[in-house]
Amino acid sequence: MLEPFNRSGIVSLKKLELREAVMKRFLIVAGAAALAGSALAQDAAKRIKPDDVAFKPNPLLKGMETAVLIGDPSKPEVTVVRNKIPPNFKVAPHTHPHAEVVTVLSGSLGFGLGDAFDPAKGEVLKAGGINVVPAKQSHFVWTGSEEAVIQVQYTGPTAVDFINPADDPRKK
Repeated sequence: MLEPFNRSGIVSLKKLELREAVMKRFLIVAGAAALAGSALAQDAAKRIKPDDVAFKPNPLLKGMETAVLIGDPSKPEVTVVRNKIPPNFKVAPHTHPHAEVVTVLSGSLGFGLGDAFDPAKGEVLKAGGINVVPAKQSHFVWTGSEEAVIQVQYTGPTAVDFINPADDPRKK
């Protein structure tokens, strides 16, 4: 063990500086560990029961309902949302700055890629189907005669950019 005193009882300046440096490093590491621990506590396990899912009107697409299950869509974090899409609904070609994984939970939903809405170039997926869209890939969706419920997973923040500005509901 380092002793800051020499045989005559006089403090060795070098040993004292070394002890202070070690203590400072220890405090920095301890502080970082405490901060990491509090950050990890925010990422605690989470369970969501079907009865806990609260759908609200989608702020962008009238007629669609959305429930944010995990995360905050406006922040750079993992986000999971569910959307209830009514029958005979169309979402014009658009992009997102992030990739997304879409799982059809009930009903069926048409998915297409491209800058023009053309269901002939898409495919309808039934419950259990999964569609993956890369970041910035133009895509569009539609429902047939039944409601669809989908779950969308992505890492935010999210944004929706419509290919044709005239299709953007925010500009109407």
